[in-house]
Amino acid sequence: MGIERRMFKGAFLPTEVVELRQMCFTPGRLFEPGKYLAGDLPDLAFEMGLVDRLPPVRGKNAEIQPNEMPSDPEHDAQSEGISE
Repeated sequence: MGIERRMFKGAFLPTEVVELRQMCFTPGRLFEPGKYLAGDLPDLAFEMGLVDRLPPVRGKNAEIQPNEMPSDPEHDAQSEGISE
């Protein structure tokens, strides 16, 4: 039997980006694998060992900002005065 890596939510800053490795089901929500802020994930995900700390970013990649939300074409058309 292998050693399990379990972490607790308090080991992470609420604003730290972490990786959820597997789906996490809660009564109110389904969390798909991917990157999340540690504060957005339920304690259960940490207790079950589903969360990993991301490796530090080095060099020019450290300056990359998170992606912005995709633009809404309908909103953009209205703000530019374009009507269909």
